[in-house]
Amino acid sequence: MPHRIKRPSKAYSRHYHLGLGFHGFHRLNYLEWGDAEQFKHQETLLCVHGLTRNARDFDYFASKLCDRYRIVCPDVVGRGESDHLTSSEGYNYLQYNADMNSLIARLGVTEVNWVGTSMGGIIGMVLASVSQSPIRRLVVNDIGPEVSRDALMSIAEYIGRSDEFETLKDVEEYQRKIYAEFGPMSDEDWAHMAKYSSCRTNHGTFKMKTDSRVGDAFRDSISYFNVDMWDIWEKISCPVLVLRGAESSFLSSETAQKMLTCGPETTLVEIENTGHTPTLRNDEQVAVIADWLENN
Repeated sequence: MPHRIKRPSKAYSRHYHLGLGFHGFHRLNYLEWGDAEQFKHQETLLCVHGLTRNARDFDYFASKLCDRYRIVCPDVVGRGESDHLTSSEGYNYLQYNADMNSLIARLGVTEVNWVGTSMGGIIGMVLASVSQSPIRRLVVNDIGPEVSRDALMSIAEYIGRSDEFETLKDVEEYQRKIYAEFGPMSDEDWAHMAKYSSCRTNHGTFKMKTDSRVGDAFRDSISYFNVDMWDIWEKISCPVLVLRGAESSFLSSETAQKMLTCGPETTLVEIENTGHTPTLRNDEQVAVIADWLENN
């Protein structure tokens, strides 16, 4: 039976904090799930989305676990409800890492558990690799220390290049095409994604919320070589759960297996009938993470 994403009464609240870059300050939106009166008794679970996505990707996941954790889901700068930067040069991992550090400080905690999908997983790996990292446990969703140039180029073809859309259904059809590897995705999930990935223009059409300059920065960052972050991976000391879509074009089986042989204590779970990325939109995927967090 398809699941239904609902917004339970008072399940989340919206907040923002200020990030700082070479261009000045920028506002960063985040959602906080759970009962505020219980936060001081709960561990914090920070959920960070992929390159072109936003905080609302975690609605189903957060609604299932917000009775156990204080769950925080930010919109990375240039995405969702967060500010757009004035230059594409600001869209880089140095800025993203700094913004997430300032968010953790804003939350008033010394430790967090991290769930990072794709780009969010890279940010998590980098932050977990440095001394005195606040990351206690790390969940990496379909990304690893090595990514092929071909996989990056497949995103470069479309990121930041979409036209405006006449209807939300047109947005949905576009996303079904570019995110064909996502799984699981029901019709309701696709409609939810379209709604929170786009906004109305002044003349009544729809456009994607992600700043087009994110695409410019991403294309500029691609070299002639594969991404190689094995030195960072080997510096991580906290336990790690790696989720891999069995049909993923971003996290190869060979890379996933190598992650088990070096670096941190790692658990690997492969998700069948899914590519890049597992969407954490069903009970089975949520349970994998919940059980691992409880036992590590």
